[in-house]
Amino acid sequence: MINLEHIVKRFYVGKPNELEILHGIDLKVYEGEFVSIVGASGSGKTTLMNLIGILDRPTEGEYFLDDVDVCHAPDRELSHIRNKKIGFVFQTYNLISRTSALKNVELPMLYAGIDRKTRRARAKELLQLVDMEERMQHTPDELSGGQKQRVAIARALVNHPAILLADEPTGALDSVTGRKIMDLFHKLHKEQGITIVLITHSNELAEETQRIITLKDGEIIGERKGSISCC
Repeated sequence: MINLEHIVKRFYVGKPNELEILHGIDLKVYEGEFVSIVGASGSGKTTLMNLIGILDRPTEGEYFLDDVDVCHAPDRELSHIRNKKIGFVFQTYNLISRTSALKNVELPMLYAGIDRKTRRARAKELLQLVDMEERMQHTPDELSGGQKQRVAIARALVNHPAILLADEPTGALDSVTGRKIMDLFHKLHKEQGITIVLITHSNELAEETQRIITLKDGEIIGERKGSISCC
């Protein structure tokens, strides 16, 4: 499903302060896998996630998503692929503060041109899935960190993505709440077969996935099996 070949990412290209963050990354993620990318702060994890999620393009190398060459596709096509295939979950939630949980979840469907009745039904369905049905009319300011993250996960799922990218999704949460979020990821993976890529600095969380990719200083330095079985 995800195939990165010899990926290099530089910033300030051609300038005296040119900075290379990723150095020749080769990575495959197969359909239905639960994979973690683990590394210390500054290892290049978020840069790699932005490339996998087509939020940015590599400086060199090739990236094929479901056999589509996304490195050379026009921006409009990339926007369509991103909206239909990929759901994002961020450490900082990225919710609109003055808008209800329900409307936050509806928002990606609005951009996709889905009618109001369908949007509302789908948003309610997903808020029920993440145990937030009783808080759907509350704004993010009225929710705890764990509740905000549940809303963010519901929003990430609205367009039936094949891939869920989670960037430090428990990093801002206490251990008990973080445990609940990880349990939710396991439920989604097991029951819906979603491909999940978890970006984390925590080796403990990484161990809960099927395959662990270790990133250091912009290079993959190791790969090993996690504690959950494949398929």
